[in-house]
Amino acid sequence: MREEISAYKRERILEEAVKLFYERGFSGTTLDDIAGKLGVTKPFIYTHFRSKVELLEAICRPTIEMSLGAIAEAAQQPGTPSERLFDGIVTFSKVVLQRQANIAVYFREEKNLSETGLAAINALRKRFDRVLSELLAEGVREGEFTIPDVRLAALAIGGMVSWAYTWYQPEGRLTIDTVGHRLAHLALQMAGVHSVEQFATRV
Repeated sequence: MREEISAYKRERILEEAVKLFYERGFSGTTLDDIAGKLGVTKPFIYTHFRSKVELLEAICRPTIEMSLGAIAEAAQQPGTPSERLFDGIVTFSKVVLQRQANIAVYFREEKNLSETGLAAINALRKRFDRVLSELLAEGVREGEFTIPDVRLAALAIGGMVSWAYTWYQPEGRLTIDTVGHRLAHLALQMAGVHSVEQFATRV
């Protein structure tokens, strides 16, 4: 029970920090500001995070881990490369859009991460690119994809989905599920798959 309470408190700190970093920026937000939103004192935050930079890293890293997990899990599932790419991009898109503020904070505040924290996140990003490249290369070997440069294609597909955080509107005409499926169709088209109609009803 004590661990669950501690995890809940940590999560509440992260929730308020994300909001303030997103609205005011990292430099424009103090730990006192976050504590004030929570109705606690700054020492309360220090029991869970040693510094504001550590708090920033705790906001940024999980989204990258979850994005990697989405692609890695899809790549290991049964099915054709096209099916696995489609499913992976759908799940990856959901991670980005459901954690829109987190990823916005990451791209805006990357410069404020510690050297160690940035290196860890960059390593995760490289693993993401490698896993996606390997899936695309498998599709090429199987004759499903037509891609001259799988590494470049992986960067392009990853960038397309990641950048959705800048334009997606939660109250707009497209739901997260719809966007995820449409981005997945675009990824298949980028990979050279011409018959994407078969994925129209894929969940």
